[in-house]
Amino acid sequence: MNENLTTSKRQPHVQKKEATRSITYRLPEKLVNELETEASQKSISQNVLVKQILEKYIQWDRFSNKIGMIPVPSTMLQALGDELDGRDIDEIITLIFPMIKDTVLFIKGGYDIKRCIETLEDYMKASGMTSDHRVEGEMHTFLIQHDLGMKWSVFTEQLLTQVFRNFMPDMDLKFQTTDNTVILTAPLGSDFSEHDYHD
Repeated sequence: MNENLTTSKRQPHVQKKEATRSITYRLPEKLVNELETEASQKSISQNVLVKQILEKYIQWDRFSNKIGMIPVPSTMLQALGDELDGRDIDEIITLIFPMIKDTVLFIKGGYDIKRCIETLEDYMKASGMTSDHRVEGEMHTFLIQHDLGMKWSVFTEQLLTQVFRNFMPDMDLKFQTTDNTVILTAPLGSDFSEHDYHD
């Protein structure tokens, strides 16, 4: 991976701290035992585990059935990707791009670059992909590790290009792409946050 992405100057992109409050739920003992075991195996507290589960539900799972999403094994996607050519990738992007707009509108209540980025981040987190957003000055770096092969890297690069060009047609986008990773760097500005449309 490119060395300049791991230097100490580069800061992770962090969301604002949210207010919290305590609540109590009565749950079946079997469920509590399963949560205790899972938290122990992950070396995290039960509170952190339950928070992760609820966040995933609120951010993605409660919408996935309504927007027609179904889970697909990664090995199947990898096998399908091996058969794709450039024309196939273009056709898939043409087909799903309007669906992205509908999905963002439905989940986030509006359609702009911030909501698009946040929805894509929610999707990647729910899908188990490794992703990161780092900021250095004006530059924002988005890292996506999908482990699905070069064809899906090309697909991801082209899809991100279309998403950004839809809102910022003249923005200078820089990509670094490998078989399993796509890195996008874009000059979005030091005060840009995909989460601040909530304010």
